[in-house]
Amino acid sequence: MPTQVNTYAEWDPLKEVIVGIATGARIPNRKDHCLRCIEYATLSDEEFARTPTGLYPRQMIEETDEDLDKFSADLEEMGIRVHRPPVTDFTEVYQTDDWAVDGYHAYCPRDTIFTIANHAIETPMVLRHRQNEARIYRDIVETVQAPLPRLLDNMFDRSVMGVPTLQNDEPAFDAANLLKIGKDIIFLISNTGNQAGVDWLQEFLGSEYRVHPVRNVYKYIHIDSTIIPLRPGLVLLCPQRVNKDNVPEFFHSWDKIYAPDPIITPFDTAWNPASETIAMNILSLAPDLVAVEKSQTNLMRELERYGIQSYPLQLRHMRSMAGGPHCVTLDLVREGTLADYS
Repeated sequence: MPTQVNTYAEWDPLKEVIVGIATGARIPNRKDHCLRCIEYATLSDEEFARTPTGLYPRQMIEETDEDLDKFSADLEEMGIRVHRPPVTDFTEVYQTDDWAVDGYHAYCPRDTIFTIANHAIETPMVLRHRQNEARIYRDIVETVQAPLPRLLDNMFDRSVMGVPTLQNDEPAFDAANLLKIGKDIIFLISNTGNQAGVDWLQEFLGSEYRVHPVRNVYKYIHIDSTIIPLRPGLVLLCPQRVNKDNVPEFFHSWDKIYAPDPIITPFDTAWNPASETIAMNILSLAPDLVAVEKSQTNLMRELERYGIQSYPLQLRHMRSMAGGPHCVTLDLVREGTLADYS
């Protein structure tokens, strides 16, 4: 039986989770206009033409699977039920009446399904190459599917850099653009989420919830290396992106931790790696315990000043594969109810 979701905030004690896998992880071979405008928006045409495709290097995949297996085993020892996605062939072509693409991976379950209350929403993902990715989790969790966008070429425009390349013709957003805080949902407007997506989500969830669009903070991909709520009234922020002038209104009254300088770890420059700010991509296991990549000792010390302990997770290729502890997990069940939040 698929799991029935129950989760209301990023920090409530974790009881059940999906942890991704690296097996089969790859960069799509079909380099279309969509991929050009979202994943590689800042590259020149020549640089984009040189970007690699196909499977990640074998050693990278094997070591990442070792790290994720160890993480899963440790979570089980903590009493947290862990699910893993099945090995999937992402070379298979997925097509609509308008386009055909190959796929990515099952490394980042966070990106494709948004869990809130008793809902697991297959989000209308921005990349054509990931539109069908949620299918691999349907035997694990009971989902509802948002309307699929057509994702025609006019949805993507990189003619004016400095603003999101994603247009607003139809609702489109990745689940990793969202953060849940009880009745409040933080929604990053960026290359991977638009205002039409905000409007659809608000209508779907109804008046009991408040969806807060966040603009002019970070225009590229996902929110979870920029803003991480840690517990009621305490938020972790990326100082390279968030400052006193653009901090989202929702967090004005909260205590703020600005992430310390990251410890720079090795990464492969050829594989569209994540920026160094992925160091603050952490997963709350409880209000006083978070999973942090083990190299990030500066961050662990800073969190300890606020009474938050760290579980040091080894994730050797976090930057190369563009996914930290929050990215590679999807919380399904946490303690707590909606009544706990005003």
